[in-house]
Amino acid sequence: MKNHVVIITGASSGIGKALAFEFGHQGYTIVITGRNKTNLDTTTTELTQAQILSHAIVCDSSSEEQTRAMIQEVVNTFGRIDLLINNAGISMRSMFETVDLKVLKQVMDINFWGTVYATHAALPHLKMVQGGIIGISSIAGYRGLPVRTGYSASKFAMNGFLEALRTELIGTGVHVLTACPGFTASNIRNASLTSDGSISGESMREEEKMMTAEEVAKEIYKAYVTRKKTLVLTFQGKLTVFLNKWLNGFMDNLVYNTLKKEKDSPLK
Repeated sequence: MKNHVVIITGASSGIGKALAFEFGHQGYTIVITGRNKTNLDTTTTELTQAQILSHAIVCDSSSEEQTRAMIQEVVNTFGRIDLLINNAGISMRSMFETVDLKVLKQVMDINFWGTVYATHAALPHLKMVQGGIIGISSIAGYRGLPVRTGYSASKFAMNGFLEALRTELIGTGVHVLTACPGFTASNIRNASLTSDGSISGESMREEEKMMTAEEVAKEIYKAYVTRKKTLVLTFQGKLTVFLNKWLNGFMDNLVYNTLKKEKDSPLK
């Protein structure tokens, strides 16, 4: 994969950062994006120390203007884009009844519209090289989660968008993979939004019992090179998707009772 260029949005931490190292070790040139320059610089330094060629661009995925400028900078710098990984994402935790709707809009702007903006801008370049698109979605894109209405909505939208796009692109050589991790040890819960839009600052789950970001990245890489269309991770995730299809009433109660046990859960 020498000279092949992969863009990973939201890659200064968590799954995005792990993907940067995984694809970098496989020979890709890595472009990472994010809103925090300090975090991006730290990740770039770590990639360089690992002898991975990388380039960082400050970009807010919820901004179409910044995203299109980012894609153009990559083309100007490297002359090509071989793979776009739409990873930038944010979560939320609040009962719908009490949430400020600006929270749902912010989550949708980053998780869904961020994917749309980057994909639309990169697609002509990806078609030129018969490249690929990966969307980092979630089990919440198959099964709605209480107190995460905005997050679930954004991931359902992402799944539908990528499925429709994958079908449109038949015959073009562009491969589309929708990857749906289960609960993964990352900072997404620490950075999740509360009902008023403030950052929670802590995780409500036992992170040490989850799949690591590095394990997720390895599975996503394997799924991409074997040209899988969808990837659902963990036994719990696969079981959730299966049971929700056939026993959704049972799953309503199971999911409710499971998430009710989270720390400081608003579910009663």
